[in-house]
Amino acid sequence: MPSGFVQVLGGRKQDMDRLPGMGDGSSSLPTKEKIVLDKLQAMELTFPVIDFSKLNGEERATAMDMINDACENWGFFELVNHGISHELLDTVERLTKEHYKKCMEQRFKEMVASKGLEVVQSEINDMDWESTFFLRHLPESNISEIPDLGEDYRKVMKEFAVELEKIAEKLLDLLCENLGLEPGYLKKVFYGSKGPTFGTKVSNYPPCPKPDLIKGLRAHTDAGGIILLFQDDKVSGLQLLKDEQWIDVPPMKHSIVVNLGDQLEVITNGKYKSVIHRVIAQTDGTRMSIASFYNPGSGAVIYPAPALLEKEADKSDVYPKFVFEDYMKLYAGLKFQAKEPRFEAMKTMDSTVNLGPIATV
Repeated sequence: MPSGFVQVLGGRKQDMDRLPGMGDGSSSLPTKEKIVLDKLQAMELTFPVIDFSKLNGEERATAMDMINDACENWGFFELVNHGISHELLDTVERLTKEHYKKCMEQRFKEMVASKGLEVVQSEINDMDWESTFFLRHLPESNISEIPDLGEDYRKVMKEFAVELEKIAEKLLDLLCENLGLEPGYLKKVFYGSKGPTFGTKVSNYPPCPKPDLIKGLRAHTDAGGIILLFQDDKVSGLQLLKDEQWIDVPPMKHSIVVNLGDQLEVITNGKYKSVIHRVIAQTDGTRMSIASFYNPGSGAVIYPAPALLEKEADKSDVYPKFVFEDYMKLYAGLKFQAKEPRFEAMKTMDSTVNLGPIATV
């Protein structure tokens, strides 16, 4: 494996328990054949973890190939050495957890009690076991308007958002390079006429007495562009669907998880895909999740990049074109359903969309 890449087993616990030599209490030395089998099975569950610093050195080409492979085959990858200081990440985590304990934990317990969720006997399909609040960064910040946030917390979340925005825009440039699009193409598409939208969902997933009946967050794809997640490194729960198997997204300290939204699937005409994911509630520990969404502007027109369509021999299956705001209105009611019907529904709006030139920053 090239230097700068990290292999992490991302399989479900029950899958990992079946790997030879894992969890079987065996103390005997493995045979040569067993070592080979272990490696083959481990490779099938390898989650892409990318050392972002390698983009600045001799291993840049390898790092770019791994990003491309992750976008094509996973829709997710994890960044280490991404440039955000560990001190800032530690502060964000500490203040987020303190805020939950002080301002949100009791409210969540009261909601659970009022709905009788501790004693449910059948699966709950219309709600999630999570406590959340939302921050908007672009086009205008609303952090100063969110109640109960301490000044230190407001300040650090603004600083964190600035760093995440830099990574998101850098990633868009890297995707352009891998796709063979002109430099800055994706940022221009996202910009629309008024600039991109960028916001953060701060979530906590408290211990759940019935994790088999209530999901932390139901299965879905993300509607927007590119998503940057800072997740708890002690309490797991995030899973993605790959090859009809639920795979854990491994919690790693100080990493940033990246996943692609529906808009990048449309722009790449399916070369890169948004992937179904969910959060499994846990019986022990409260999981922190800070997901930041770098999305097109509300008026941005989204459609497959012409340069990519020119390369395709089969032009019969082309994704729709639409205004991002229209897609979000549809998504609001269909988030937890399959994405394909959403794309089909947007095709009926093709004739109403005036493409025009892509606005430049």
